[in-house]
Amino acid sequence: MFSRFQRFYTSIKVAADVVMLTGAFALAYATRFEGPIPVLYGLPAWDETLLSLATVLVVFPFTYQQARLYVTNRARTHIGEVFEVFKATVMATLIVVALTYFTRERYSRLMLAFFAGYAFVGVSAVRLALRTVLNEVRRRGYNLKSVLVIGTGELGQRVIDTVEGHKELGFRVTGVLSLGDERPGGRVRDIPVVGHVKDVDAVLDAHPVDQVVIAVPLEQQAAVKPLMEQLALRTVDVKVVPDLYQYVTLYGGLEEFGGLPIISLQGDPMTGWNMVAKRVFDVLFALVALVLSAPVMLLVALAVKLTSRGPLLYAQERMGMDGRTFHILKFRTMRTDAEVSGALMASKDDPRRTPIGTFLRKYSLDELPQFFNVLTGDMSLVGPRPERPVFIEEFKRQIPRYHLRHKVKAGITGWAQINGLRGQTSIQKRIEYDLYYIENWSLLMDLKILVRTALGGFLSKNAY
Repeated sequence: MFSRFQRFYTSIKVAADVVMLTGAFALAYATRFEGPIPVLYGLPAWDETLLSLATVLVVFPFTYQQARLYVTNRARTHIGEVFEVFKATVMATLIVVALTYFTRERYSRLMLAFFAGYAFVGVSAVRLALRTVLNEVRRRGYNLKSVLVIGTGELGQRVIDTVEGHKELGFRVTGVLSLGDERPGGRVRDIPVVGHVKDVDAVLDAHPVDQVVIAVPLEQQAAVKPLMEQLALRTVDVKVVPDLYQYVTLYGGLEEFGGLPIISLQGDPMTGWNMVAKRVFDVLFALVALVLSAPVMLLVALAVKLTSRGPLLYAQERMGMDGRTFHILKFRTMRTDAEVSGALMASKDDPRRTPIGTFLRKYSLDELPQFFNVLTGDMSLVGPRPERPVFIEEFKRQIPRYHLRHKVKAGITGWAQINGLRGQTSIQKRIEYDLYYIENWSLLMDLKILVRTALGGFLSKNAY
């Protein structure tokens, strides 16, 4: 039943995409050739237009299919869906441009640009509408997949809590099988224990389900092999939740390498399109910030030069992504002999500061040259603040998971900073905020942090 519904739902999405792509193409044609934009070389021939439309209606659905946009993913968020549509639309547009360039006379690039924008908006809107309707249907108790959880321990309870906490995804736990001494009739998280694992065949015969989720702790893995042999004789979907959460540190998950499934306990969030998107975001915003802040930087440079002897800028070694060191740029706020006796962390009322240094640090004006660090690729606009290598070894010994903050580029501002964790605040708390940022990163989150920074996020009582 569910496989038939899946095919039906997929056909609806494909049909909706074809309709939206056709509409987007027609709207783009009207915008380019029937609007106020001058047409210098005449209208394209209808056969060329229809051939371009046919190319679009083949390439785009194929690209969406390769991007797994026609695979039902109940766990994918709305923002995740839109971002996947965006990536696939950009890729499909590039393919269409390449095909029209190399296979026949060039078609209007401006029209294809309009089409890409309209297609992205239209397809995204339809996808979000379909998801909203389905989510509401599932909340009302329709289109649900029944789940049998095997395991009554902590891992099994976590599965139940996750399923029950996301009813809009369309799953419902109908029973639990125990591996221990729990007797049928008991309850786990208000879900009935319907039998023992050795009775799985009888339970499935009496209470058919759509999915079986095996949530067995490591010490009871011996029971999994005979269980899998029994389930292999049935058509029910089988999922396994590995008891590895205690070892997962950052961006863990299931990966595939040449058809070989691999469980990743520690991964890198900035790969592929994520890395490209963040880099483009950084460069564009850094260029804008440098243009807007140029007059302020000029005034700060004059103030530093007129109030103390020494260079305008101070280049200090810091540790960035993957443990690589770089030299961070700042306007100098301390005397040139500030560290003749060794490295020291800044403190409140630091006597080493220059006359203008206190003011610059309070309002974070000394940080402005770091936009050049962003352009050179040493830093990002948003990320964990970089520390000096001389202090890092001590932090790594004292604070668990400290090293994970170096999985991304250091930032001018960050989630910890806009929440007041600057200066001599708790390093442990800062790491918690840094890792939260890394685990939940998105371009929207970066934009939110930048906006809060611009609206006063750096005006902290701990800034000195």
